Amino acid sequence: MIHVPDGPGRPFPDAWRFCVGTGRLDLALRSDYRASLALIQKDIGFRHIRGHGLLSDGMGVHRPYTWQDTRRVRHSFTYVDQVVDAYLELGIRPFLELGFMPQALASGDQTVFWWRGNVTPPGDEREWAALVRAVLRHLVDRYGLAEVRTWPVEVWNEPNLPDFWQGADEAAYHRLYEVTAHAVKEVDASLQVGGPAISPGADDWLDRFAEFTERHDVPVDFVSKHAYTSGPAQHVPFGSYQTLAPAEDLLEQFGTPRERLKGTRLAGLPVHITEFNSSYCPDNPVHDTAFNAAYLAPVLARGGDHADSFSYWTFSDVFEEAGVPTTFFHGGFGLLTHRQVRKPTYHLYAFMARTGPELLARGDDHLVTRHPDGRVTVLAWAPVDPAGRTPGPERHRLRLLLPLDATEAFVRRSTVDEEYGNARTAWQRMGSPRSPDRHQLGILHEAAEPGRRHLRLPVADGRVDLDLTLARHEVTLVEVSPVRDESPPWADDRRLLGREPE
Repeated sequence: MIHVPDGPGRPFPDAWRFCVGTGRLDLALRSDYRASLALIQKDIGFRHIRGHGLLSDGMGVHRPYTWQDTRRVRHSFTYVDQVVDAYLELGIRPFLELGFMPQALASGDQTVFWWRGNVTPPGDEREWAALVRAVLRHLVDRYGLAEVRTWPVEVWNEPNLPDFWQGADEAAYHRLYEVTAHAVKEVDASLQVGGPAISPGADDWLDRFAEFTERHDVPVDFVSKHAYTSGPAQHVPFGSYQTLAPAEDLLEQFGTPRERLKGTRLAGLPVHITEFNSSYCPDNPVHDTAFNAAYLAPVLARGGDHADSFSYWTFSDVFEEAGVPTTFFHGGFGLLTHRQVRKPTYHLYAFMARTGPELLARGDDHLVTRHPDGRVTVLAWAPVDPAGRTPGPERHRLRLLLPLDATEAFVRRSTVDEEYGNARTAWQRMGSPRSPDRHQLGILHEAAEPGRRHLRLPVADGRVDLDLTLARHEVTLVEVSPVRDESPPWADDRRLLGREPE
């Protein structure tokens, strides 16, 4: 039994809500994408959104032309305005990633993804700097300097990988960062610029990034990197499988920048994990499972101790880096499938959104918080075996004595596991239809609803005895609030059929 202390708790950081990832930005022009983001914002309420492709040809910003035998450039913001307007209307701000290279400005032809984002350095640094300045000045003019100052500006994506930066040329990235950061600051010195947005396994880049920016007096306002725990991909047609390290490995990755940058000019800067998930593959079925939610629960509970933000990659399966999905549940990164069917990890985030700002207790399988009105919430999860070598216990028990200023408690419990809040289970049982019809889609939405129970428990000596039994891969949210009974004195359910009580 765990005795949860009653004294004042400490602030519970909501770094988990600071940012969420998205597919390339021009996907925001689609209705399914916007409907998905609206649902996410209603139930979770992320503050920022980050995705690739702001400067890629799909957004149509960089438009060179020839006039009077002279090459000129026009900067067009038709799509940028529509995308950013949509974000702000839904209560979410951009976390700007400057990339990829416009084809007409690129020094080479190497691209990444099905939608062919160019990943080569600029052929003309001055033209690239002018592009960066033009975009930011337009955003400042349209949305106001005070607003845009709240949008972090990240330079490129995973330059340590040859797929994302031609040759993974570190010196070339340093030069790109230097040119870009100075261009950002020319627009306004208070705009927040940072990097190097590296993938896992390249932490030595942080050391050299710190050395380079200090040696050349290059502005850096935050440090960014990515975190995943999956091993090499085992590819099958339209899918992949991977081993996973324990979830604690994600927390270690979150903490790496602060550890490595101690004693450098970048020590103490905000650390943003601008991508994280279990698997880095956009077609790994683990993303769709209850396992993924239980696996990531301790990360959401503790991640704010290690980084200023950690951004789930991504909010929706409207994504397409590996092409258009060929089936409904296909292992996409999203918290939501196409057509807004909620996955178990979606519910983990929705549960987190219902926790309080005061941290009372935290353990390997639970998080206890309190709201200003006295409500106490318990997020609990069944610990998982990431190796999958054993099935794990079918039941996991957790007993807590919770403080509550009342004589009775109302208990609301919401549950996600292999059966409840798990549309993938229903989808498999109906034959895994690649393109569910209207009737099947309705069933999947219904199956995605969490299991719910409501109880009334006694309070003894200011304590509620909460005894929880969790199923395999279960994540549950229990909300405990005081009962203030307003039933009239004549109310008596024993008389529902008109009989006098015996």
